[in-house]
Amino acid sequence: MKLIRGLYNLRQPIPASAVTIGNFDGVHRGHQLVISQLKQVAARTSLPTVVIIFEPQPIEYFAPDKAPKRLARFREKIAYLKTQRIDYLLCLHFDQKLATQSAEDFVQQILIHSLNTKHLVIGDDFHFGKNRQGNFQFLKDNAERYGFMVDETETLMIDGERVSSTRIRENIQQGNFEKAAELLGRPYSLSGRIAHGQKLGRKLGYPTINIKMGDKTLIVKGIFAVHVKGLDNRVLEGVASIGTRPTVNGVDTILEVYILDFDRDVYGYSVEVHFLHKIRDEEKFDSLEELAAHIAQDTENAKSYFKRDK
Repeated sequence: MKLIRGLYNLRQPIPASAVTIGNFDGVHRGHQLVISQLKQVAARTSLPTVVIIFEPQPIEYFAPDKAPKRLARFREKIAYLKTQRIDYLLCLHFDQKLATQSAEDFVQQILIHSLNTKHLVIGDDFHFGKNRQGNFQFLKDNAERYGFMVDETETLMIDGERVSSTRIRENIQQGNFEKAAELLGRPYSLSGRIAHGQKLGRKLGYPTINIKMGDKTLIVKGIFAVHVKGLDNRVLEGVASIGTRPTVNGVDTILEVYILDFDRDVYGYSVEVHFLHKIRDEEKFDSLEELAAHIAQDTENAKSYFKRDK
């Protein structure tokens, strides 16, 4: 997969292509079905595949205070899309110029001039261009004039409901990680680089790895049973805490993980933390002793969960 960050990095137009467009937040099973559909079209027509995404996502530009938390950060999205074996990923910077561009200009300048689109796979709920004037019907009505075919994306239904980023987000917020994993096609996860912390966990007998997280991707807070990847050739079991650590008057939101039966200096490593089961909400305790007692109980609860899961 070739990542193109901005049209200015596309040195010359692509001779011909099959294209889809969207946010692809989380790259869930619904997105995977769309990409599979795109690849089938491309295989039939001997065209390279192009996926177009926007950064920031349009709602984050127009209404940042109302924008939902992301299921995955930008670099995680890129990694997930890479596993889908597409040819090109075009990331367009969503700014005032793009926000005020007409639907006609978007098609002419990007889809036709830059990508030479011959086949477009798009959802019937997709809107683009200034004031959302472009949509699926607009593209279908003008397809012959534009010189490309337009196909409607397939919708994936599970348990009678459409698979969507919103539905996955709701399941995560409700602590239903099993259903979220079913909709995503993998466990919900967060990733980042391990940094030095205040070493409070070590003082309490539970040394943790610490990962600072941006607020854009923090859908939940609380205590969780997790798997950790990236530190060993095996999947490690652990207990994770996401929150501000109110017992010690913390301010920054931090992801901390106590890894069971593990003791190594791993500062600077990048890890992926998979959330499997919610143990409890974040709480403020009256003393560090009370906090330590709850961590001990959380650890036992996590061990019980992992035993049941085997």
